[in-house]
Amino acid sequence: MSEIAVLIPCYNESRTIEKVVRDYRQALPEATIYVYDNNSSDDTDKIARAAGAIVRYEHRQGKGNVIRTMFRDIDADCYLMIDGDDTYPAENAREMCDLVLSGKADMVIGDRLSSTYFTENKRPFHNVGNVMVRKFINLFWRPKTPILDVMTGYRAFSPMFVKSFPVLSQGFEIETEMTIHALDKNLALQSLPVSYRDRPAGSESKLNTYVDGAKVIMTIFNLYRDYKPLQFFGVIALILALISLGMFCPVLFDYLKTSTVPRFPTLIVSGFMMLASLLSFACGLILDTIAKGNRKNFELYMNLVRTSLSKKIW
Repeated sequence: MSEIAVLIPCYNESRTIEKVVRDYRQALPEATIYVYDNNSSDDTDKIARAAGAIVRYEHRQGKGNVIRTMFRDIDADCYLMIDGDDTYPAENAREMCDLVLSGKADMVIGDRLSSTYFTENKRPFHNVGNVMVRKFINLFWRPKTPILDVMTGYRAFSPMFVKSFPVLSQGFEIETEMTIHALDKNLALQSLPVSYRDRPAGSESKLNTYVDGAKVIMTIFNLYRDYKPLQFFGVIALILALISLGMFCPVLFDYLKTSTVPRFPTLIVSGFMMLASLLSFACGLILDTIAKGNRKNFELYMNLVRTSLSKKIW
């Protein structure tokens, strides 16, 4: 029987964690349920332990830090990650795990936005943020199948994904980082519409709409620069070149008419702008070569991971 690990990162979820553990134990009776407590002060850990979960601790604050520790510590054939706030019903858990265990996906994304999210969620700026992040990802990475929900906390993973994913984020940017990593490394992705319900009364979200939203947007642009440097620096080079030409052309026309250069400062700034454009393009070419080398090294590392996992299975 394949081993399934249900991973629940938690911070002050005492009102909901007992129900979440019991619901997923009923949906996946063979699974091992892990609750990682992230400095809760409301007895979340005691309630989860009493409900039958294995409770562990991560003292570095932030969801990204919790996920990093989970992925390092736990070995399984399928990993199901959920939030401890009871916003994701357990009815889709089996189907998501089956997609991973059958080899059809390295990551299954629980797509809230195609089902009940916009009617259940009571925070309008969250709706706008989710749509904007989704559009950025699809614009920059252009996947064959558009990503429908980037920031969902309901996902299933294969061991290949978990053991090859370098967690860099510390907070709520982690879901965005997971999605971009899978797209860049050409891992098998599946989206599955899942039900979503808003938090019950008395349960408060830990996500700051503006601060964490800004972090997510910055994560997208930083990873775009790291993973697609030629496109990133190429756009900068094009903008600088257009500005340079816009400044140079009037000076050139004046010279052709009068055989004099009355605006030397404009000519000098134009020259520096064009130089900056060429430097930006050169940086993009160099970094693109490095990025391709990193992808080759990643493929070799994936072969080692696959070999290691095969030995464990046999």
